[in-house]
Amino acid sequence: MRLRFTKMHGAGNDFVVIDATREPFALSREQMRLLGDRRFGVGCDQILVIEPSTDAGADFRYRIFNNTGDEVEHCGNGSRCFVRFVVDAGLTDKREIHVDTMNRRLLLKLQDDGRVTVDMGPPVFDPAALPFDTRGLQPRLENGFALWPVQGVEVGVVSMGNPHAVQRVDDVEAAPVLTLGPLIERDARFAKRVNAGFMQVLARDRIALRVYERDAGETLACGTGACAAVVAGIRAGWLDAAVEVQTRGGLLRIEWAGGQSPVLMTGPAVKVFDGEITL
Repeated sequence: MRLRFTKMHGAGNDFVVIDATREPFALSREQMRLLGDRRFGVGCDQILVIEPSTDAGADFRYRIFNNTGDEVEHCGNGSRCFVRFVVDAGLTDKREIHVDTMNRRLLLKLQDDGRVTVDMGPPVFDPAALPFDTRGLQPRLENGFALWPVQGVEVGVVSMGNPHAVQRVDDVEAAPVLTLGPLIERDARFAKRVNAGFMQVLARDRIALRVYERDAGETLACGTGACAAVVAGIRAGWLDAAVEVQTRGGLLRIEWAGGQSPVLMTGPAVKVFDGEITL
């Protein structure tokens, strides 16, 4: 079959975007793996699928697949590319849209400067929401925020619609992301596995971040990972309410007023090219 797609990236986190608003999305797991393969296909961190909404309160349905073909709950950088795509493709004339993911509704706003702000909803700190099995573990409290012992380090657990385990490090460039990251990702206490974040606090309004993502490994940026790191840092008393996140792929701005307030993420969304591939 011939498939039309658009290649995009958000701060280096790259995607293959598929418009399924007119025809049903019908790729098999094997076809998605080929599409995501950087040697034999197009190559991407995730595949983003745009579908019609089945709910009158949402403009579109937003589905995310890792390059292994596994469907996942959320992708923050992808959500920025999502709104950039639907506006550029003429699928909507709105600059502000609501989209439904697997487990939450997002509000996406295209700014005049081309950046996108995403209302990510409130963070969830309950370990059961990830889920994370805390039986037999004793956390250390930092400003009242629980830091749990996992694989010999302390992590804060946060759900941004997908699971994150965030640790603070002294030097993010020297952090063992490629060795410790997969151990945390697949720790048996995380029943659905977890995204492992490594955060260096540079100032109260700036951090450097690397994330080892489920299935994808380390990516150049992770939007939900940036949100999780910042809200964990705020809860632990390390950060202020608005933080610039320095990733290997670019800068993101994360804001959170605390409590049940939504996390706001602002960053770039860039179209790379349109293409077709035979699968």
